[in-house]
Amino acid sequence: MGETALWWSERLDAERARAVRELLERAAAADGVAPVSEQAVLSLGATDAEARHLVAVRADVVVGYANLVPAHGEHPAMAEVAVDPAARGHGVGAELVSAALSEGGPGTRVWAHGNRPAAKALAARLGLRTARELWQMRRSLATPELPELAVPDGIVLRTYEGPSDDAELLRVNSAAFAWHPEQGGWTERDIEVRRAESWFDPKGLFIAVDPADPGRILGFHWTKVHYDESPAVGEVYVVGIDPAAQGRGLGRLLTLAGLRYLRERDLHEVLLYTEADNVAAVHTYTRLGFAAAHIDVAYSTHD
Repeated sequence: MGETALWWSERLDAERARAVRELLERAAAADGVAPVSEQAVLSLGATDAEARHLVAVRADVVVGYANLVPAHGEHPAMAEVAVDPAARGHGVGAELVSAALSEGGPGTRVWAHGNRPAAKALAARLGLRTARELWQMRRSLATPELPELAVPDGIVLRTYEGPSDDAELLRVNSAAFAWHPEQGGWTERDIEVRRAESWFDPKGLFIAVDPADPGRILGFHWTKVHYDESPAVGEVYVVGIDPAAQGRGLGRLLTLAGLRYLRERDLHEVLLYTEADNVAAVHTYTRLGFAAAHIDVAYSTHD
């Protein structure tokens, strides 16, 4: 196939971004799982994203891609890698992973979405270890039957009222996910970008407040619909609870409100992502009928 040229860039031009998106679509079709996260895809056309882009080119054709979010604070750099199915088996993946690890610095983590056999073999060859496990869990919206939605006294459940809610949503998100290297860093721009997506529906963003202080959000559940799947699938996209409001059953309440809404949209299945070691979340979702469907693994040179 010839030698591979690797090109780092702070921003991809329109033609290169299109080539990468097409590569990602081919990889997803071949593997049955998206090779990179939504955040990485959104960064392809962004002018202010913090991610860096690494493109692998052979004979003027884009054959691989790596997305690298630099380390910030105590959070290590995070990388995601995809190789065109037609170019696999020629060392492109190893070159991209090695380059991302070198550029990201000590502790850099590389995601393997679906943790397919080729990813496991590459991780073993490079001496990488599992640093994080992200579970995708799924359940049917038909069975088991969803519990009734009972909103307790002292809680008002409403839906998104527009940008006036954004500051409070970000406050709760930052507090709830201070430990999370991706989710905890959301800004107003992250909400704006998602609000502009075709799947966004304000009626699917549930918010819990205390009637005594209605301007302060206690927790939220942002749902999403994957129209690119056939049939379409719902998602428990983000559930965030203000740490000061923990212990009031808001996680279950908000999750259930979103599930019932997704069922009313005539969807038949719903998915969510949660950290494998988030015992409380796994317990809540298991009790609501979810079961692990597949696992994403972040590999690192360190534990």
